[in-house]
Amino acid sequence: MVEIMNFSGEREKPSITVPVDDLDTAPDTVDELAMELATIHQSAKRIAIIGSRNLPITHQQMIEILTAALVTQGSTIITSGGSSGTNAAAIRGAMKSNPDKLKVILPQTIGQQPSDVQNQLIGVPNIVEHPDRAMMTLADASRVCNREIIDDCNQLICFLSHTSKTLHSAVQYAEEGHKVITVFYLD
Repeated sequence: MVEIMNFSGEREKPSITVPVDDLDTAPDTVDELAMELATIHQSAKRIAIIGSRNLPITHQQMIEILTAALVTQGSTIITSGGSSGTNAAAIRGAMKSNPDKLKVILPQTIGQQPSDVQNQLIGVPNIVEHPDRAMMTLADASRVCNREIIDDCNQLICFLSHTSKTLHSAVQYAEEGHKVITVFYLD
């Protein structure tokens, strides 16, 4: 129970101020908030985890533990390939907890991945490849891949720095798609 006292020491009832600007958009906002709240309360979610490749080992360990815990709670993790950093840590965490709850969407094909990424993907039961993007630069294919990952989730967790244009673009895309978003800035 919240108790509010005025300047003279008397109790006041708590109040909520609701802005009346843009009343035409209120129903959409309420619907969006209701959908976000429902997503947050779901026990089994489709959570996208993407982020920087340049992470200290301690951050990678935290992402691995977070991912394993989310999978243990019943969530499906959606990420991309990566030999180091966020995606690699997410893959390790999900594989330790329940490989069937992991979906890896590659920007191109397994054959185009470095050998260490190919090795990490051994045993992953759900990998989506894109041979149609084989001629794209990795940067362009990664941007398209991030959008595909976000389209497939209802919640995004992103680990990035303030200077990461590609990941900021991905977060903005998730906002436009009304996803529940958690952003961890690393700098």
